[in-house]
Amino acid sequence: MDNALFSRRRTERFAQLLDEANGGLRHHVRSRADDQLAPLVALGRQLGANPPNTEVDPEFRTGLRAMLLATADREGIGTTVAAPAEKATTGRGSLLPAVTARRARARGAILVGIAAGAIAVSGISAASENAVPGDALYGMKRSTERAQLALASSEISRGQLFLDFARTRLAEASSLNGNRAGYRAVLDDMDADIRQGVRQLTGAAVRRADPTALNTVDAFLTGQRRTLDALAERGSRADQERTAKSLELLDLVAERTEALRTAIACGQSAGTASDDLGPTPGVCA
Repeated sequence: MDNALFSRRRTERFAQLLDEANGGLRHHVRSRADDQLAPLVALGRQLGANPPNTEVDPEFRTGLRAMLLATADREGIGTTVAAPAEKATTGRGSLLPAVTARRARARGAILVGIAAGAIAVSGISAASENAVPGDALYGMKRSTERAQLALASSEISRGQLFLDFARTRLAEASSLNGNRAGYRAVLDDMDADIRQGVRQLTGAAVRRADPTALNTVDAFLTGQRRTLDALAERGSRADQERTAKSLELLDLVAERTEALRTAIACGQSAGTASDDLGPTPGVCA
């Protein structure tokens, strides 16, 4: 399916779900994207109930306004539907102007919803950016991350997002060092994000027979290892042992990307075997 068409349908479905969540008329349809959009709908309801107090960046506001105006002009939103030269007396001809007007209003409503949501999300993201487990805004921070994943358009985008979230979890863990339960829980989430991100990116590299996606993983490993090494001698013995487990995971990821580079370079075709880090490389002849 054409990506632009799919994105448009997903946007329209999001507008329907958000309308239903706010008490609007129920649309008796189901979409494969509903489960992915559910976190974004929940975030929209939370934003409506607790709007952020942060000020939106003026540059963001100006850029968003320009984008919306350009889209409205391209889609013909806000223009008056021209009256037909001769009124149709039979068939569905007389209904066409009304249908066109309704579609224009629907598109306009979607644009307004996207604009409001973008401004609200930008504000709440700024407010919750430094939240850590236990803070009031931490749940909102994680909901925003799930919404980003729901809107990601490719496995490479999702992989990059998961690795970004793993960096965020590590920053949170640094502030929780000494809080045994919180520290271990955040590192568990971090390791889960690493596995998800690596699986997406290694899968893309093997399917495309192109190691470019592996460069993202390698760059991530360098920065992540540096920060984890700094935590390796901090905290209690239990904290240090938990940090060592995350370092072992980074070693496994580095071994996997190196083996996949070798397999891709020698033309080894992708097999069906895989594990929690993605495709397992074959042996070059």
